[in-house]
Amino acid sequence: MTPLLKICGLRSPDQAYAVAALGVEAIGVIAVPGSPRWLEPQQRAAVFSAARQANPACLGVLVVADPEDAIQEQLDPLIGGHQLLQLHGNETPERCRMLSETLGCQVWKALRIRSPEDLQRAEDYREVVAALLLDAWVPDQLGGSGRRLPIAWLEGFAPGCPWWLAGGLSPGNVGEVLEQLQPDGLDASSGVELAPGDKDLARVAALVEAVKGSGNAAGGS
Repeated sequence: MTPLLKICGLRSPDQAYAVAALGVEAIGVIAVPGSPRWLEPQQRAAVFSAARQANPACLGVLVVADPEDAIQEQLDPLIGGHQLLQLHGNETPERCRMLSETLGCQVWKALRIRSPEDLQRAEDYREVVAALLLDAWVPDQLGGSGRRLPIAWLEGFAPGCPWWLAGGLSPGNVGEVLEQLQPDGLDASSGVELAPGDKDLARVAALVEAVKGSGNAAGGS
C-alpha cells in the first residue's frame, strides 16, 4: 500500500474542503498558541466539518502540545469536531495513555528527532499510542519548520506501530523519500504552502499525485 497522506495547518473551511476533496486521508488543525498556523477554538469544528463534507473518510487531527486539563473541553472530539489528537510537546507515555482513555479517541505522539539516538524513544510510546510521527528537532519550534530529517537516520526504522514522517515534504522531494523509506503516513505543511496556514492547492494536488502514484510498498494502517 502507498502511505497515507495528511495535510496539516489548515485554517479555513474552504481550503479544508478543497484539500480533502483531493483525496488526502487526514487534515490537521493547529491548537498550539504561538504557532503561525494556530486556529481559534471556536473556528476548528467548521474546518473539520468542511473536510468531512468533501471526503467523509478524511480524518480530522487536532495538534496540541502539553495540553493542560484546563482546556480539556477543547480536546473533546464531540466539541472540537476532530477524531484524533496529535501530541507535539513533552507528553510522557502515561500522559498519552490517560488522554486517549479520558477523551475516547486515538492519540498520535510526535517525536522531534535531533540525532539517530532519539529514535530509541519510540520504544516508550509504541504500546500506548495509535501512531508515532517523526519530525526534525528545531530550536523553539514544535513543528512546521520545513526542516527535513536525514533519510539515512530512518533506514530500517520499525517501531512496532504505525509511523508517520513529517518535515519539509513537498512534491519535489517525496519521491526520493519513498524510494528509501516505508512510512505508514506522510505529513506535509510548509512544503505545500503559499504562507503559513495558506495552502497552495496546486502543490497539494501535485503531492497527492506523487504519493499515490509512487507505487511504494509501504505498510498501511
